[in-house]
Amino acid sequence: MITFIANIAAIFLYVAASLYFLSRFSRQKLIHPNAILIIAACALVFHGGGVYGLSVSQAGFHLGFFFVSSLIFWVVNLIVLISSLKKSLHNLFILLFPLSALAVTASLLGRDTDTQIALSHGLASHVVLSILAYSLLTIATLQALFLAYQNHQLKQKQHMDRVRLLPPLQTMDSLLFEILWAGEILLSLSIISGIWFLDDLFAQHLAHKTVFSIAAWFIYAFLLFGRHRFGWRGYTAIRWTLAGFALLMLAYFGSKLVLELILNYV
Repeated sequence: MITFIANIAAIFLYVAASLYFLSRFSRQKLIHPNAILIIAACALVFHGGGVYGLSVSQAGFHLGFFFVSSLIFWVVNLIVLISSLKKSLHNLFILLFPLSALAVTASLLGRDTDTQIALSHGLASHVVLSILAYSLLTIATLQALFLAYQNHQLKQKQHMDRVRLLPPLQTMDSLLFEILWAGEILLSLSIISGIWFLDDLFAQHLAHKTVFSIAAWFIYAFLLFGRHRFGWRGYTAIRWTLAGFALLMLAYFGSKLVLELILNYV
């Protein structure tokens, strides 16, 4: 019951904040960072309690599709909250809050499998690194979407007042690549830990995850090389970021969607 109440409270805060921020943004009014951070901190407390209650038991950890989705969004929000204390990332909450509300709702309503596993220290480190890598690269993707919005509005010269509510384009671009570097490093560590701690990285239930994760790693590496060597930015950076994220999501959520949900319903 406590877990259910915590998740409901998190959903309420995420939805209320989303409506408030959407209203402010649509009327071209500044969204005060302190208000965002306070609401995000409160929502994270309830969200974290809900994730813990759903995912952790004496038998082990529940790593089902919907539960892990909720966990990843909790980690994403936490990273953005902490980073916003020094960087101009608080605008990402405009997208994160409604997505987080959907993820928490799905964790309550979705029919996950009942499989629970006990993690060794090595496997736990691989899972933690993977979640952190996915979370950072999710943040990079949201940042890329904001960049795409800014570029489009500046080229069309529309809704300039709304564009001015966001940090300067150069700042947003620099932040994108800072996040991409951190995400690529963690993704590298995740792949290395998987090779080290998993018995067979290309086993039938892991093959798709491995192939798509490595493909995503190469795309991000190519993008970072292009930035360093040719100064890539703008739509080029946005397209490669979205392509890498698509492969990364297929790596984890694609295989889990098929194995845990579609096959269960068929």
